[in-house]
Amino acid sequence: MALTTLKDLYFSQLQDLHSACEQSLDVTAKMGAAAKHGDLGDALRAGHAGISDGLDKIRSICAKNGVDPKGAHCRGMEGLVAEAKAHSLDEVFTDEDVRDAMIIAQYQRMAHYAIAGYGCLKAYADRLGFNEDAGILDECLKQTEGGDATMTRIATTKVNRDAV
Repeated sequence: MALTTLKDLYFSQLQDLHSACEQSLDVTAKMGAAAKHGDLGDALRAGHAGISDGLDKIRSICAKNGVDPKGAHCRGMEGLVAEAKAHSLDEVFTDEDVRDAMIIAQYQRMAHYAIAGYGCLKAYADRLGFNEDAGILDECLKQTEGGDATMTRIATTKVNRDAV
């Protein structure tokens, strides 16, 4: 598909973010299972639910606009997921608190990618006059930002302290 208009770009990026979210689901669940701190595990389970909710919303937006959500593969998230697996799940840790600190770092990298995606999509929807889409994407953006803030709070008040 040639990208000649902002609308083309919008639909293409919806597909890309759909792929990104799909790819991050499994590793998020696995990091949640590997987490030592209960708050971190809870936050990752909430993150998993939030990603699933975001996927549903992206699918709904795509369906409304006649776009196949599976039209792209996000190589950026593919790399982030591979890094998350390698550094937080496959790496050998002698201290579970240090693993938790790494899990937070890897999750936040994926979340920041999603924040950028939702932010761009919301801006495109606003410019295109897709007000309903923009509202839905803003909800997803705020939910993802909230999850990121929760991870920062857990890191700074518990995990990083315990990992020292």
